[in-house]
Amino acid sequence: MLTKNEVITIIVITLVLGFVISLMESMQIFFYTSLFVFLTILINLIAKKSLAFYYDAEIETKIWEIRRYGYRKGYHFKKPIPAGVIFPLITTVFSLGYITWMASMVFEIKTKVYKAAKRHGLYKFTEMTEDHLAYIASAGVAANILLGIIGYLLNYPQFAQLNLYYAFFQMIPFSNLDGNKIFFGSLALWSFLAVIVLIGLIFAIFVI
Repeated sequence: MLTKNEVITIIVITLVLGFVISLMESMQIFFYTSLFVFLTILINLIAKKSLAFYYDAEIETKIWEIRRYGYRKGYHFKKPIPAGVIFPLITTVFSLGYITWMASMVFEIKTKVYKAAKRHGLYKFTEMTEDHLAYIASAGVAANILLGIIGYLLNYPQFAQLNLYYAFFQMIPFSNLDGNKIFFGSLALWSFLAVIVLIGLIFAIFVI
C-alpha cells in the first residue's frame, strides 16, 4: 500500500516534527511525540489512499516542495526547496516553540484507466476532477478529526491535540497542500470542514 519513497517520506517528516514539537526535552518525550506524529500522518494517508482506491486512482505522497517564487516564466528555483522540512523548523524557532507548521506533505494522483473501465463498465472515474481531489484530501482531515476525538475519549490529550492541530494545518489553502485542493475543488466542503477544524482547534487549546 505504501511505496518505499512514501515510507522514507513519512519517517523523515515524523522525525522532523517529533524533534521540533518535543524540542528534545528528553529521549522519552521525543520517542512518544514521534510515535504520535507517525500515527497521525499514517492514518491521514491511509484515509486518502482508501478513498482514492474507491475512485480507481492511486496517490503518491511526498515531501512538500516549493519550485517557484513567482508566476513569470523563469521565476523558479534551480533546485526545489524542501518546504515540508524547512517550514516546521522556521516556525518553531521564530515563535519560540509556540507554533509548529505541520503541513509537510503533498500528494499526486493518477487514475487506473483499465481497472476503472473493467470495474464500472464505463469511463466515469478515469479522469480525476478537482472535486475528486477535494474529497480525497478531505478524507485525511476527517480522519484526523476523528482521531482527535478518540484520543480525547481515551484520555490521550497530547495525541488528541496533535491530530486537531494537524487537521488545522491541512486545511490551509496554500501552494499544492491538501487545503488548497479542498478549497479550489469544493469551497462548500472546505468551509464546512474549516468550521469543524476551528472548533476542534479551540477545544484543543482551551479544553484539552
